[in-house]
Amino acid sequence: MNRLRGALRYALGCAIFLAGFAAHSQGFPNKPIRIISPFAAGSSTDLIARLISQKLTENLGQQVIVDIRPGANGIIGADATAKAAPDGYTIVLASNGTHGINSSLFSKLPYDPVKDFAPITRVGHVAYFLVTNAGSPLNSMKDLVAMAKANPGKHTLSYAASVAQLTGELFKLTAGINMTPVPYKSPVTAFTDLVGGLVDAHFEPIPSALPQVKAGRLKALAVTSAKRSALAPDVPTVAESGYPGFESVAWVAFYAPAGTPKEIVAKLHAEITRALQTPEVKEKLGQNGLEVTTSTPEQLGEMVKAEVAKWDKVFKEANLPKQN
Repeated sequence: MNRLRGALRYALGCAIFLAGFAAHSQGFPNKPIRIISPFAAGSSTDLIARLISQKLTENLGQQVIVDIRPGANGIIGADATAKAAPDGYTIVLASNGTHGINSSLFSKLPYDPVKDFAPITRVGHVAYFLVTNAGSPLNSMKDLVAMAKANPGKHTLSYAASVAQLTGELFKLTAGINMTPVPYKSPVTAFTDLVGGLVDAHFEPIPSALPQVKAGRLKALAVTSAKRSALAPDVPTVAESGYPGFESVAWVAFYAPAGTPKEIVAKLHAEITRALQTPEVKEKLGQNGLEVTTSTPEQLGEMVKAEVAKWDKVFKEANLPKQN
């Protein structure tokens, strides 16, 4: 009898909790929402977060604030989100740095990119150009690979960010070539050396490389997305240049803390994808080189698992050192 009473009290308690929770979910949001931007003010991630926050504020009737938490390749902002209350009022605009590459790049992370987050939706991606200087004899990916194979280790491939670095390593593994990596802290310096012939080739996001290409200072050999970029439709993809299946892009996506109720995740997903499909938002994002590609929460979850596995394999095969 006591066990039965206990079971009934437990069931009643659960029912009351769930009923209260459902009512809470239906009233979401009833206070400001915070979007954590894990990269510096003025970065592409910050610009995207601000653009979407404005549209969400209009549509939801609640203020949506962008909270900039830069540092440690996005780790600080991502970790702050993972440890926030799972109520939908704190979300993060993550990247394949915070939720893909960091797992391999660092020996230890304070968060798990899969277990500690509830996926909401992918936002979009920015592809990379493989560029060389305008006076280079290289006119295609085939030319570059032939040059590298004829002189293993003697030619250089530069980058100015971790995603570009890994894109280069993935390409070298895919093409079976050996090129010496050259890191830069700024793409401006890299462009100067590239134009001057001090490095042979460079991976750079399309938005920052395209002006140099249009000005005739650099030559784009290929684009790293699965499809050609609308910003440069004449530039072939790496895949169609002889390496089917090759793809490496800088993507961004929204996440909530793990444990955020499905009803709230669904609400956030609906409102964010609605904002992304408005013509003005798509146009402004496109002007910044971002191709809008949304997803379901489930699709995003599977994509991140694949990204973690993909870059872990690259790190191991390229024998790259981890950072502490």
